[in-house]
Amino acid sequence: MKAGAGQDPPKSDSLQAAFHNRERIYMLPAGGTAMATLAGLLKAQGHHVEGVDTQLYPPMSTLLEELGIKVRLGWNPDLIPAVDRVIIGNAVPRTNPEVERVVADRRPYLSQAEAVAHYLLAEGREGLVVAGTHGKTTTASMLAWIFESAGADPTTLVGGLLRWSRRSFRLGHGPWMIIEGDEYNSAFFDRGPKFLHYRPRIFLLGPVEFDHGDLYPNFDAVLTAFRAGTAQVPRHGVVVANASSPGALAAVRDATAEILTVGASPDCALRLGETSVNAADGMTTTGLRWQDRDFELRLPIFGRHNAENASLAVAGAVAAGLEIEGVLDALARFPGVARRLDALGEVGGVLVVDDFAHHPTALAATVRATRERWPDRRLVIAYEPRSLTAARREFQEATVAALQDCDVALIAPPYHRGRLEAHELMDREAMAAALRKCGVLPIIPDEDTNPVEALLPALRSGDVVVGCSSGDFGAFHQRLLNSLAEGAHQ
Repeated sequence: MKAGAGQDPPKSDSLQAAFHNRERIYMLPAGGTAMATLAGLLKAQGHHVEGVDTQLYPPMSTLLEELGIKVRLGWNPDLIPAVDRVIIGNAVPRTNPEVERVVADRRPYLSQAEAVAHYLLAEGREGLVVAGTHGKTTTASMLAWIFESAGADPTTLVGGLLRWSRRSFRLGHGPWMIIEGDEYNSAFFDRGPKFLHYRPRIFLLGPVEFDHGDLYPNFDAVLTAFRAGTAQVPRHGVVVANASSPGALAAVRDATAEILTVGASPDCALRLGETSVNAADGMTTTGLRWQDRDFELRLPIFGRHNAENASLAVAGAVAAGLEIEGVLDALARFPGVARRLDALGEVGGVLVVDDFAHHPTALAATVRATRERWPDRRLVIAYEPRSLTAARREFQEATVAALQDCDVALIAPPYHRGRLEAHELMDREAMAAALRKCGVLPIIPDEDTNPVEALLPALRSGDVVVGCSSGDFGAFHQRLLNSLAEGAHQ
């Protein structure tokens, strides 16, 4: 495939000179990552945005405050302001009192994903959508950095804070919108994957595995969702698939667009070679072969999984018309994204790191990457099974396998344990026994014990502690840093 094959994307000046008429928009709720990010984009467009939630947490609480977006705490239908449109997120059920009032009053409303299409893609931007079970945020962030570095002025919407801007969004005037395409639903009335609203011209597909057990009953249901995503790409578009994932390859079966595969197999369009790590300069190097030419992919982040993420980004950027040399140069300077092996601080010789890993496959990748980054330090993983999928018994063997290469493993009580039957819930005591057989010290705090207090006696100078969760983990990282500081001053 030649770079930029197919129809030309719209030029920057073809975007509407003026945005939608300025509207008053109400975010219900406002504090989640997707909703707060969309709120920022809408505010940047010139709309008046406000919202409601029950609680706000960093980093989105900080983002909303910096943007001057007013968020009222506590549901109260009588306080819903007069607005032009309500955007309803998936964190509120149909029975929410404010949702009840919105529906009863027949106020106009959209789901979060519908709103992205209505306010942003409808202006003529082409969608470059990043989907898959793992790696979406990192890959989308890489693309955002690549396009910004190339002066392409992209609009972006990702699920994490970009380290170079401390924002999860960017409103640009270029032809492309880079979107993290979640397979989770958008609202109680919009149960399909969010990415089905995003009209991709280019669709990047990372690993496809079973996840979101509260929404998808089995892997076949997950696969059906991703097949629908690849099938909606037009014939003049491109689907890029991670060939190391059987699920991703199965998901492109119904695609009519051009398919580019990325992986180690000789028949891949973009072929990955061996990955080497230089812990001294913090660079990971992977050989690439593209159109019978050899290149070198250099990344300032660790892990083979990140080399795969980057290769998807390379293929997607080249498909959009960027030159591969410039793409690789940008990736060698990639600043990264928050909550991906994010070193937060070191106290008393104990380094505290934050990571988003919340699925056994992602957890295993995090363990490997941490070993590469800090090869001579004792590795402590504190894991919160945050999602309904992670907490299921059927995943406990894979979780143990992911943790078997660390020295100490704390497994916190599953966050949604009350929503699963006893026979469905992971058996943490059995997991502890399995970890002991692997030579790992397990720590299994009960529901009444603060994980930080349970972990502190096992720590010693030189440790790297990685707190892994898709949520805030009860402010685990900051509480650990505070406790370490208190101990150092006693």
